[in-house]
Amino acid sequence: MGEEFKGRREDRRLLTGQGRYTSDWNLPGELHAAFLRSDRAHAEIVALDTAAARAAPGVVAVLTGEDTAKAGYKSPPPLVRYPGKGGTAIKVPQRDQLARDCVRYVGQEIALVVATSALAAQDAVELIEIEYRELPAVVDERAALAPDAPWLYSDVPGNVCFEFEYGDAARTAAALAGAAHVTRLTLDCQRMSGNPMEPKGCLAAYDPATGTYDVYSSSQGMSMMVHGLAGITGVPHGKIRAHALDVGGGFGIRSQAYSEYCVLMLAARMVGRPVKWIGSRSETFVSDHHGRAVTIAGELALDREGNFLAIRFEWICNMGAYLSQAGPVINTMTPSQHAVNIYRIPAAYGLHRLVLTNTTPTTAYRGAARPNVVYIVERLVDEAAREMGIDRIELRRRNLIPKEAFPYQTPTTMYDSGDPPGMLADMIEHAEWSAFEARRAEAKRRGKLRGIGCAAFVEPAGGGGSAKEEVAIRFGESGNATLYVLAGPSGQGHETVFPEVVGGLLGVDAERITLRAGDPDGPPLVGEGTIGSRSLMSHGGALVVAAREVIRKGIALAANALEAAAPDIEFRDGRYRVKGTDLSIGMAELAQRYGGEAEHPLDANGEIPVPRAFPSGVHAAEVEIDPETGALEIVRYVAVDDCGRVINHVLLDGQLQGGIAQGMGQVIGEHCRYDLVSGQLLTGTFMDYFMPRADALADVRLFDHSVPSPSNPLGVKGAGEAGTTGAVATLANAVIDALRPLGIHRLDLPYSPDRVWEAIRRAER
Repeated sequence: MGEEFKGRREDRRLLTGQGRYTSDWNLPGELHAAFLRSDRAHAEIVALDTAAARAAPGVVAVLTGEDTAKAGYKSPPPLVRYPGKGGTAIKVPQRDQLARDCVRYVGQEIALVVATSALAAQDAVELIEIEYRELPAVVDERAALAPDAPWLYSDVPGNVCFEFEYGDAARTAAALAGAAHVTRLTLDCQRMSGNPMEPKGCLAAYDPATGTYDVYSSSQGMSMMVHGLAGITGVPHGKIRAHALDVGGGFGIRSQAYSEYCVLMLAARMVGRPVKWIGSRSETFVSDHHGRAVTIAGELALDREGNFLAIRFEWICNMGAYLSQAGPVINTMTPSQHAVNIYRIPAAYGLHRLVLTNTTPTTAYRGAARPNVVYIVERLVDEAAREMGIDRIELRRRNLIPKEAFPYQTPTTMYDSGDPPGMLADMIEHAEWSAFEARRAEAKRRGKLRGIGCAAFVEPAGGGGSAKEEVAIRFGESGNATLYVLAGPSGQGHETVFPEVVGGLLGVDAERITLRAGDPDGPPLVGEGTIGSRSLMSHGGALVVAAREVIRKGIALAANALEAAAPDIEFRDGRYRVKGTDLSIGMAELAQRYGGEAEHPLDANGEIPVPRAFPSGVHAAEVEIDPETGALEIVRYVAVDDCGRVINHVLLDGQLQGGIAQGMGQVIGEHCRYDLVSGQLLTGTFMDYFMPRADALADVRLFDHSVPSPSNPLGVKGAGEAGTTGAVATLANAVIDALRPLGIHRLDLPYSPDRVWEAIRRAER
């Protein structure tokens, strides 16, 4: 790792073992904790005896639900503040941060043991005696809607906590009724485990002199973490200092304050010492929020020429036993923003029902419902093409939104920019689509079923709960700059790209610029963290504004240094110049001149209204299936994406490839499965839960088709979700195409070997 090392700035630290994750934070005098978790999906707690645990060697304290209730802890505050169908409000079930009267899913936290070592805490947990009274469990979202299904809460009738609708129901129904053809599908978007490399963990400390908490945990943004912790614990925002440097994977499931973090805050205050807990992989499976878990019914109406007339959806969303903060939003508002996908569809309507079950709560997972939208729409398009005898590429070409139509008003939102027909043409070329039948024939001679599939998509990126994004640029004694943002990096390369953006504008070497993300000692900022592919749009855009303010402030300083009038100073290529002369001074030199001052005169803040853009793409994939075993191989993958202006190609490609890999995982095997009677998680280890490995990934080829977005100063659109959003539908269509010669036109995800083999066997009978 010498001076020749090239790559992301953070790579040097991470690849040499110098990263600092949650487990690497330590404080003097810290104690260790372990949680007692429910082994039942639904049961009353009749008795809880902690006496033996309290008397165990090394134990300092045992906390139960009585302690969190006495502390006044509340349920996580919901992000859904808009009305549902008929003006109804969302029903938020009460969640005790440690269960008191009832447990409602396997893995729910019941008690916390604090001890002098992690092993002593775990040993003591096993001494806690608990008596349950079993209650009936329901784990499937459709079963939870049955008239005789058990209710999880007496004040949530029928287990439906929210109904949300969008679009025009009457117009859509009329278009469907009068259509020449209607294609109908019901698809299962299976439950997933985010499984970041870094398990959940937390270190909490309390300072009684100031009433301040320091909380160290993996996070996608300190502002989001502080907001969640404050909302649950009632501690004022200004009394919570959240810390994270390196985060071993976010994927949406690290955007919320978990119950464990809040309980550790209480424990630290009660025992007067820092308390640390690092979860196990099995705890990750049962207590990290899951993703997807949605059943979607869709209807697509077409005229005789194959023009799309209307589309209608019904979503049944499995929210688990409690509501995560993001889960209700991403299963209602987010899908509504791109319900018609990338097509000209005049009428659309969606009804989404959020259902409570005896399972782990669900939240955003990479793509955050976007892959679900594209999956149902693109499967409908492929099936409509088959049913009507129209080539699937031609059917898409007839209905794509033309480039000249942007900005384009859909029945539910406005798309900012794009070129769908151009991306489709690029995909056909790069995927060698026209030559596929020869490749299919060659595979058949080898005894394999080969299929090709594509998916066109658009997705909302950006936004968030805050109305604006703030950043700050501060200069030090050496003249070097520090950037303060609220973005929570977890592999995106923020430490590299944000200094590149500012350095390019100021004409300063990016190596002289340092990023501080969510620094509790930095300037107070308003905004959000890293969610929804928003970082470069929001934080990067605000940094552009701040950098321009630095340049403006520098004019007077440069005029003084060059002994000229301010109107005669211009800034170009990193230097202030006296117009018409060769007199100049560089930004770096100017900054260094004032490095000793208490407040550097070039310090600047920047803010922008939170932007939204709509990245899009057209992906294609080829797969081969062994009909004797059902084994699936992804042999080719081509992605053509419009992510707006490209700032750093290496980072963009990394985001797209990572997203595609997670989409592949959903298609070829990942699936959180519960026993339908007992509610026990059947896939709680890597022995049972499939994870994609490097040899499952195809030769992924990425191509740009960029149209800058007018929504933000950088013209970027976001890329973090795009790979997953495109990959799920693309691969699903490819697999079904491979199976069509056998008469198989529908098959639920995941396409694991046993499912594919069984489908082939059924088709042969």
